Amino acid sequence: MIRVLICDDHLIVREGIKQILAEAEDLRVVGEAANGADALRGVRAGREAGQGPDVVLLDIAMPQRDGLDVLKALKSEFPKLPVLMLSTYPDRQYAVRSLKLGAAGYLNKSADSEQMIDAIRQVARGQLFITPSVAELLAGAVGAGGRHAVDDAQPLHERLSHREHQVYQLLAAGRSVGEIAEQLVLSPNTVSTYRARVLEKIGVRNDVELALFAVRLEQSAGPA
Repeated sequence: MIRVLICDDHLIVREGIKQILAEAEDLRVVGEAANGADALRGVRAGREAGQGPDVVLLDIAMPQRDGLDVLKALKSEFPKLPVLMLSTYPDRQYAVRSLKLGAAGYLNKSADSEQMIDAIRQVARGQLFITPSVAELLAGAVGAGGRHAVDDAQPLHERLSHREHQVYQLLAAGRSVGEIAEQLVLSPNTVSTYRARVLEKIGVRNDVELALFAVRLEQSAGPA
């Protein structure tokens, strides 16, 4: 029996995943978490009771502490625990980053139920789950001369953390610090800190230059 912990901030998503997993006799949901802190507590409590999860399904976009930060914490504390990242974002945005941080796989929420079940079984066996689209991204990432070359050549906006990227997008859209704080349920001081990191990592001095950077990036990318 493969024990699974589901971490997603949307109840309807967790309920949907539970229904999917209920179709497989060898999978059992042993816990749920609506945020990163609850996910860490759930894994720790389960391990102490001898009934910890064998696989963690972890959403990337969550309040308070995003999935990539939680992934780092889980891999630091439980390095052998397989973590399968879930996301609604395009694969090219977070797949490679998740795998480099130690995720056992990356699955878009648009995947069908059979693929999700297969992914859980695969990572539970200690294997890496990679879809063809993610495999193509990985091949492109290492094809230029290895991991260090990839890191050095990584586009500036892709060096942002998930939360920094959220702030970047909202700043580029003309939102104020106060508006961003309200939307992301953060304090204005925290948003200001993220803003400073974004400006530094991208190499611009203010929000106007950031918006111009975003426009040039979108123009250079062309149609998706």
